Amino acid sequence: MKTLHWHILRQVLESLCMTVLVFVFVLMLGESLKEILALLVNGQINLAVVAKAFALLVPYVLVFALPMGLLTSTLLVFGRMSSDQEITAARACGISLASLATPVVGLGVVCALLSAFINMKLAPECRAAYRSLLFQARAARASAFIPEKTFITELPGYILYAGSVEGLQMKEVIAYQLDDAGRKKNYLRAEEGFIELNPSQRTASLTLKQGWQFLNEAGLEPSWHSFGELQLPPFDLPSQVSDKPSVNNMSFMQLRQTLREVQERLMSASEIGKTGSAELRSRLEEVQAAASVLEEPIRVQMHRQASFSCASIGFALVGIPLAIRAHRRETSIGFALAIVLVIIYYSFFILAFSLETRPELFPHLLLWTPNFLFQLVGGWLLWKVNSR
Repeated sequence: MKTLHWHILRQVLESLCMTVLVFVFVLMLGESLKEILALLVNGQINLAVVAKAFALLVPYVLVFALPMGLLTSTLLVFGRMSSDQEITAARACGISLASLATPVVGLGVVCALLSAFINMKLAPECRAAYRSLLFQARAARASAFIPEKTFITELPGYILYAGSVEGLQMKEVIAYQLDDAGRKKNYLRAEEGFIELNPSQRTASLTLKQGWQFLNEAGLEPSWHSFGELQLPPFDLPSQVSDKPSVNNMSFMQLRQTLREVQERLMSASEIGKTGSAELRSRLEEVQAAASVLEEPIRVQMHRQASFSCASIGFALVGIPLAIRAHRRETSIGFALAIVLVIIYYSFFILAFSLETRPELFPHLLLWTPNFLFQLVGGWLLWKVNSR
């Protein structure tokens, strides 16, 4: 029995390694790859940064690739065993299907524990490090938000143009200062300019050298002035240059701390409302109702990380009987069944995320539905096939 278990486990592990690599490669061919290649082509990052960015993305996509890989490998191995009559031979020797499934289910539990660590800690941290890496790569170059030979209108209070950009240095700089109504006020032109970034305060300042300016201030006569060096007032960085972690990129403990802080604010507001006037209590109830809607997305993310970690167990339980019933050894059949099951599983997550602003519907509990459904159906199918 021990030899048979190791035989099955070895085949599943070999297939698991292959399928996980395939799914990791496919999942990497998404928006993140496009983002990295765009920065590489524009010269904003080098190959070393690209390699580091890909390494940081691996844990993030591994969360999805590991359960799908286990499901696919289970379908392939047990489908081949069923087609070659190996399962029939094992049952003729008095070995039940439940006993044959034990090493695969155990592997599913191990994958679930590994997925929990990746999903709840490693993947969010790597994702945040990935965003920080891209932010630093962008912040190290003015071209991150000032492309060459393009008029930039997103900077508050300015319209900026640079003939060439290298690092934080610009050549052939043209700048328009705008008034409060967004109209062009002053015109500046310089041979070169330098961007100084302040990431902590999300601001940047521009210093122009060897240029001249046309001043058209309200109430004053228009005038021309040349300058050797001129520093313009700081302006806010564009929103796309950001390293602040979002709820989607927080670890489980960070989400838990954030949720606790939101709940403490709600409790503080409730205590204040007890001693206030009727109007104040009414206002605070409105604030609490609005703030409670903000709790649910955090709670949904926490339950997503925990529930999705259990996907490997349900996939293993469902994959074994479906592979035996399909009775086919073709790889295409195994991949097709895996894709269908994954689509069904993820549909519950998509539905839960679409309802995250509806706390009265408890979308965070909906995230556990596919796990219970897959484990229940998988156990029932396994019992049916075993009793046949």
